[in-house]
Amino acid sequence: MAKAPRNRTLTLTEKERADYKARLLSESDLSIGIDTINKVINADLKKALPFVPDLSADLIIIDPPYNLTKDFHGTTFSSRTEQAYTDYLREWMPDVVAKLKPTGSLYLCGDWRSTSALQQVLSEHLHIINRITWQREKGRGAINNWKNGMEDIWFAVKDPKHYYFNVENVKQRRKVIAPYKTDNQPKDWEDTPHGKFRTTYPSNFWDDISIPFWSMPENTEHPTQKPEKLYAKLILASSKENDIIFDPFLGSGTSCVVAKKLKRRYCGIEINTEYCCWAEKRLFLAEKD
Repeated sequence: MAKAPRNRTLTLTEKERADYKARLLSESDLSIGIDTINKVINADLKKALPFVPDLSADLIIIDPPYNLTKDFHGTTFSSRTEQAYTDYLREWMPDVVAKLKPTGSLYLCGDWRSTSALQQVLSEHLHIINRITWQREKGRGAINNWKNGMEDIWFAVKDPKHYYFNVENVKQRRKVIAPYKTDNQPKDWEDTPHGKFRTTYPSNFWDDISIPFWSMPENTEHPTQKPEKLYAKLILASSKENDIIFDPFLGSGTSCVVAKKLKRRYCGIEINTEYCCWAEKRLFLAEKD
């Protein structure tokens, strides 16, 4: 079926799919010692993790399956009890955390159903610094409940006294509602041709980032794709140029794509081959955009 003219959702031709698949690292590639930096690994997480060097990542971004029944293009993750979901997190969390440098940071995504389990398991291995709430403005309305329009991003580090955080990279420009003055001069704000603005410190409530839509070139058919701007804030704040960004649940490749655009190195693991091919095409397009 032909797409609407404004629909920019990423697609692959059969030739592209074959070409991008050839770029992926497989389990057999890992077994012969091929470098994992700036690579997408198409493999089961548990089998691939031993080949990612311990203490190698400056920043880890994790977007695991939430505690919901969801079809990831042929692979279904089933909702389970809170205890069973907690046990699932414990299956891989220690091995993922082992990849983090002593001064590194980790961000862990979840929704309200899974966030208590995420906090519990994360606190077993790292020091939790904060919880970001992202208002994603998507979700079905409910007659007998509040619409679910929020997600959490847990921020944790190995050493709470020694970790990198560059707040200058993520300060925000906010429109001034009450433009106070001192000695008839603007107080902490700037008058511009577009209005009065103040540069402010970012909070842990993010309401200025949209989910990817079909009219955006970053959009794919992945059911839980995160926006590039969301990950850009995490990467700009918690890493430097040339740092290594690791994502053990890569999905359609957002973390690697943003890392590349921001001049970081990357490594991602994803079991779904089609998603990996989407990631490779996005990485190729990022060379020009």
